[in-house]
Amino acid sequence: MSRFQKKNFVHILFGIVFILFISNVSTAQTQDNIYTLDKSIAEALANSWTIKAKKEKIEQAKYSKKQAGADFYPTLSTTYGYTRLSEVKKSQPQDYTITFPAPFGSGSISIPGQDLNSQDNYQWKVSVKQSLFTGFALTSSYELAKLGIDQSQIDLDLTELDLALEVKAGYFNILKTDRAVEVSGKAVESLSSHLEVAQSFYKVGMSAVNDVLKAEVELANAQHDLIKAQNGAKIARAAFNNLLARPIDAPLAVEDILSYHQIESDFSSNLKKAMDQRPEIKTLDINLRQVEKQIKIAKSKYYPEVYASYDYIKEGDHPNVTGSAFHDGNSWQAMVGLSWILWDWGKTSNSVLEKESLKKELSVTRSKAVDGLNLNIKQAMLDLEAADKNMVPTQKAVEQAEENLRVSQERYKAQVTTSTEVLDAQTLLNQARMNYYNALYDHILAKAKLQRAIGER
Repeated sequence: MSRFQKKNFVHILFGIVFILFISNVSTAQTQDNIYTLDKSIAEALANSWTIKAKKEKIEQAKYSKKQAGADFYPTLSTTYGYTRLSEVKKSQPQDYTITFPAPFGSGSISIPGQDLNSQDNYQWKVSVKQSLFTGFALTSSYELAKLGIDQSQIDLDLTELDLALEVKAGYFNILKTDRAVEVSGKAVESLSSHLEVAQSFYKVGMSAVNDVLKAEVELANAQHDLIKAQNGAKIARAAFNNLLARPIDAPLAVEDILSYHQIESDFSSNLKKAMDQRPEIKTLDINLRQVEKQIKIAKSKYYPEVYASYDYIKEGDHPNVTGSAFHDGNSWQAMVGLSWILWDWGKTSNSVLEKESLKKELSVTRSKAVDGLNLNIKQAMLDLEAADKNMVPTQKAVEQAEENLRVSQERYKAQVTTSTEVLDAQTLLNQARMNYYNALYDHILAKAKLQRAIGER
């Protein structure tokens, strides 16, 4: 190989490598721009304002738990006060008689009254108080706050499930409207071809002008349907962009997953999954546990409250509270106290009865929810079963309609049938195709609804 040939070979090889690299990059970028169903759900969950609000609810519940936990610890407080009395009280004056030896005789001494208090009084006190027993109210309140976190998380899970189903429905609707555009486009193409045949026959006197007019009318109708289908596809994308919190007019391409895959489903296993996974049932279970804690809190009023306190006190008749003749500069006091409500006219007992009634109500509500869950799963399974049954006949109808149109077109070209037969065959094919795609859409949507019914994304 000559030097020139080697040089050309290197250039060619470099060019091939460069083209392959650019092609791979372009393919990767194209794939990145295509939305898969999983990517769509993930983006919707990440961008949803509702989801973000629900996450803040979880944070609020965590702060509530910390507040409840703080009640287990002692509280530290301080007070500073000034008291001015209306007057200074004095002791009674004292008169004393003194007798001296003769020849001096006797005499008296008068001692005036002394101040008993200060008119200006200042006090600074630092107090520490610790609850020792509250009738189990503190522990119950803390456990109730922890359940609040669980409830907020389950509420978030429920919102995510509903949003995931909404995304699936929007995603499938894009595929459905794209199929409608495809069907309408094929109809326009087929009718345009038929119009050309009808016009050519009319020019040579082999058909009447009515054949041309009918073909033109049907083509115009098909073009109208195509415009309508294209508009529907645009609306579906705009709604989907809004669901994903994207710009409303952002270009959007989705992965085509509109295909039929039959699945086996068992009611008992689906019901078991739903009982374990459905947030609605979990929420009611949490509510029942919360009411049990509320009952304990209400019953805590039957018990005494025991507490301990310690006070460090500085007093004086000057703002610097350094003591005085009437005040100790420094003092302290410690106390263990008990507070017990012995009679409150049935307030505590009625509060307990109220919470117990609420527990019964929630138990009934849960039973009703389980019944509704049974119906929800059964309905979802029946919808999926009906969608599955529609797949075979609608697919067969498309094949038959395609063959019918082909035969009608050939017969018309051979002038052994009328243009009306071709137009009717095209209408039947359009309807058969849309029935098939609608059945396919119903099938994948029914699967998504069954997943939602058992608590899965």
